[in-house]
Amino acid sequence: MILAAGSLFAQPADKAPVYTPTEQVIVDGIKSLRDTPDTERGAKTTTLALEIRTLPIAPNKLRLAVGLTHLSTEGDFGHQALQTVADTLTQTLIEQPQPAAKEGDPAPPYIDLAKLVRYEHVTTTLETPQYIKAVAALAANEVSIEKADFTLKDLQGKEWTLSALRGKVVLVNFWATWCPPCRKEMPDLDTIARKYADQSVVVLSISDEDAAKVNAYVVQHNLTYPILLDPERKTNVAFHIEGIPQSFVFNREGKLVAQSIDMRTMGQFQQMLAAADVK
Repeated sequence: MILAAGSLFAQPADKAPVYTPTEQVIVDGIKSLRDTPDTERGAKTTTLALEIRTLPIAPNKLRLAVGLTHLSTEGDFGHQALQTVADTLTQTLIEQPQPAAKEGDPAPPYIDLAKLVRYEHVTTTLETPQYIKAVAALAANEVSIEKADFTLKDLQGKEWTLSALRGKVVLVNFWATWCPPCRKEMPDLDTIARKYADQSVVVLSISDEDAAKVNAYVVQHNLTYPILLDPERKTNVAFHIEGIPQSFVFNREGKLVAQSIDMRTMGQFQQMLAAADVK
């Protein structure tokens, strides 16, 4: 997942982390994950998670565990790899409990772990108050998202209103041209839009970028399904988007039945659609 804040390891200049040689090897491994073939990425992710687990208790250990978590969900690299990542993040939070964020909200690492459990179907032994609040926050977001509506224009100027699509299955996707995982999944989204059109499936991808930049990308990559523009980011806010890509599936009654926290493969998108009875 690409976070709105930018690089996984970015810090203010006066707070840049200093890594030990052992930690730096792990940093380099995490940064090279996107260049790793998909067939090897699950094994590499598992190895990195286990290496992080053996580090001494220190702030960098949590920083690395979180960084790996954000990259572990970019596709389908095996359930066991995700479970190993979740176990490492769990262990690190037990070792280094984090203070609550502003207004008592859960610190981000607890949200990251709760997302892994809720949306990637792994498990955790963590039962601290902040983790419990993180789980509750995700559930509340889902209620809010199900009530959200939008009217946005596509690149041709046509307006699309989510509530007007009741009776259809709607896959809403948030993306950007600069986001590598977003770009990787878009051909599959285009295929899905065409393959399931006869089952009244509508795919809508939403970008907050400049129309000319988005249109140039769409033309270059021959994408045929609707790409909507959200220049004021109101829809991004309504859907609680903090990182991209993210996708949501609404069934024919408008109920939110599936969502992802990162890039999905064709098979994973089909599993999401199956929650809306699309075969």
